[in-house]
Amino acid sequence: MASVGMQVPVCLVENGADGRMSVQQEALQILEQIQQPVVVVAVVGLYRTGKSYLMNRLAGKQTGFALGSTIESKTKGIWMWCVPHPNKPGHTLVLLDTEGLGDVDKGDEKHDTWIFCLAVLLSSTLVYNSMGTIDNNALEKLQYVTELTEVIQVKSGEYDQTTELMRVFPSFVWTVRDFTLELQLNGQPITADQYLESALKLKPGSKPEILRHNQVRQGLRDFFAVRRCFVFERPASTKKMRQMEQLTDDDLDESFVEEAENFCHYIFSNAQPKTMRGGLGLTGRMLGCLAETYVEAIRSGKVPCLESAVESLALIQNGRAVAEALDLYQREMQRWVRLPTDTQEALSHIHSNASTQAISTFTNASFNDLEHKHQDELMRNMAGQYDEWCWRNVEESRRLSKGVLSRVFAPLEEAVGRGDFMKPGGYQDYRTGLHTHTHLYRQEQGTGLMREEVLMDYLTDRSSVGENILAADRSLTQAEQQREAEVLLREEVERERVRLEEQAGVQQEALLAQQRSSEEALRQLELKMEEERIRNTQELDRLLHAKLREQEVSLQEGFRERSRLLEEEVQRLREERRGAGQAKGGGWLDATADVLEQTGTAALMVAPGYGKLAGGAAMVAGKFLRLFTKK
Repeated sequence: MASVGMQVPVCLVENGADGRMSVQQEALQILEQIQQPVVVVAVVGLYRTGKSYLMNRLAGKQTGFALGSTIESKTKGIWMWCVPHPNKPGHTLVLLDTEGLGDVDKGDEKHDTWIFCLAVLLSSTLVYNSMGTIDNNALEKLQYVTELTEVIQVKSGEYDQTTELMRVFPSFVWTVRDFTLELQLNGQPITADQYLESALKLKPGSKPEILRHNQVRQGLRDFFAVRRCFVFERPASTKKMRQMEQLTDDDLDESFVEEAENFCHYIFSNAQPKTMRGGLGLTGRMLGCLAETYVEAIRSGKVPCLESAVESLALIQNGRAVAEALDLYQREMQRWVRLPTDTQEALSHIHSNASTQAISTFTNASFNDLEHKHQDELMRNMAGQYDEWCWRNVEESRRLSKGVLSRVFAPLEEAVGRGDFMKPGGYQDYRTGLHTHTHLYRQEQGTGLMREEVLMDYLTDRSSVGENILAADRSLTQAEQQREAEVLLREEVERERVRLEEQAGVQQEALLAQQRSSEEALRQLELKMEEERIRNTQELDRLLHAKLREQEVSLQEGFRERSRLLEEEVQRLREERRGAGQAKGGGWLDATADVLEQTGTAALMVAPGYGKLAGGAAMVAGKFLRLFTKK
C-alpha cells in the first residue's frame, strides 16, 4: 500500500483573493498516492502563538511549516505535510497547519469559523494552541466551538446532536505556551489534564452571564470525548526566539524540550487513524475527497453534512475501486497469460493470482459499500472476463492444434487419396501409418489444452476411412475383419470416454478457480468487516467512557437534569454497543451467491463450446458459497 514522504509542506486549502476557499490540486495529487490509513493531526489557534513549531516537531524537522518572527501571520489557509508514521507501520501521518485565528488583516470572522470547522472535520486529533493560561479570556477566544452545531449538519436519529458530533469529532489536545503558573489546585499539585478539566467546570444558574461562562466549556465537554493538555514554559529568550528555526534543542529551555517530547510521544502513540461514523477508515485518497466535499459545501453557501459526505465518498470511491480492481485484473491476465495454455489449471492459477490482487485492491479502496453491491459487481465482471479468457484459450488451442494436425497427417491423407491402402495388407499399413502420425502429432509442443480433443475429433471423423480400407482388404478373413471392426468400435468408445473425462477435468478446474476467488473475496471482506467492527466498538467505548465521566461530573456540579439526560444517552449507547459485536455479512454472501449463479447461467446460455466452462463454474461456485453461509 503506497505511502508518501514529503520534503516540505504544501497548501491543501487556499483562501483566494475573492475570499473563497479551494482545495489545491498539488495536495490532492499527493493524497491520491496514499492508499493506506492516515492519522490526521491538525493544529488551530490564534495567530503568532507558535502552532507551526509543534507541527515541525511532529514531522521530525527543524523547518518546514513557516514560523516567522514578526506580528504578521505566516500560515494562510491550511497547509499539509505527509510523513510515514513513526510508530504505526503501514500508516501515514498527515499534519495540517492552519492559519492563525483572529488575524485582524482578514476582516472576516466567518472565515475563522470555517478554518476551525475544517480542522475539526478532517482531523483525528485536534491540537488547540494558546498562550499564557487557560482562563476565561482564553476560553472566550475559543468561541468557534459554540458555532459547530450551526456549521455542521449531522444525521437525525435517536441521539442528540452533541452525541453524533462527539462520535465523529477528533480527540482534543490543548497546548498552552509560555506557561508560568504552578500546577496546583487548593494547595495540591495537579496534572496538566486536571488543570484543563478544572478550567472547564460549569457554573450553576441561568443568568445570561453564567450561560455565557458555560457555553464554550460545555461545548468542549459535549463534543470532544478525549481531552488532554500540555503546558510549555517559554522555550528561550525573546532574542533567541526570533531565530527559532535555527535553534537546536541545546539552545532551548530544558523543561520546554522535555514537554515537547512528551507531547510528540503522546501524539505518536495515541492519535488514532481517521475514521467516519461506524468505524469506516479513511486512506489519504479518501481524505482528499472528503476535503473537496466539505470545501465545496462551504463555497456553495451550504453547511457541511456528515451523512452526505459519507454518501458522496462512497459513491466516488466504490465506483473507482471497481474500475481500478478490474483494470489490475486485466493487466495481470495480459501480463502472464500466453495463449494457449497447456492445461486449464495453468490458466486458473493465473486467474486466481490476478483475482486475489484485484479483490485486495478493491477491499483497500472501497468505502462503506452498503450491501456490498460494488464487490458483487467486481466478482461478476471478473467471472465474465475469466469466461472470455477460457473461451479464447480454447479457440486458440483448437486453431493451433488443427494447423499442426493438418500438417502432420498430410502425408497419410495424400496416401489415402491416391488409394495406396486399397490393396491386400493395406489395412495394416494404414493402421501403422495412423499410429505413426498420431505419435508425431503428440510430440508437437505449444498447441494447448485442446490438443487431444482435436485429435479425437479427427480420428472419429476418419473412422469411416479405416472401415472402408478394412472392408477392401482381401488378405483378411471374415473373422479377422470382424475382430478389427470390434477394435475400431472399442477405440471409438475409449476416445469418447477420454473426451468426457478431460472435459470434466477442465470444468472441475474452472470451478475450483471460481471457488478460490469466492473464498478469497469472502476472506478479505471478513477481515475488513472485522476491522471496521473493532473500530466501531472502540468508538462506542470512547463515547460511553466520555458520557459516563460527564454524567458523574455533572451530578457533582449540581446539574441533575443534565445528568439524567446523559444517563439516557448512556443506556442507548450500551444497547448499541451490545449489537456492535454481532457479525455481519450473511446478506452479502447470499447476494454474492446470486450474482455468481446468475452470471454462470447467462454464460452457459450464450458461450460457445468450452467457453461455457467459467460460466458453469461460476454457477456452481455460487451454490457452494450459499452452502458455505449455512455452516
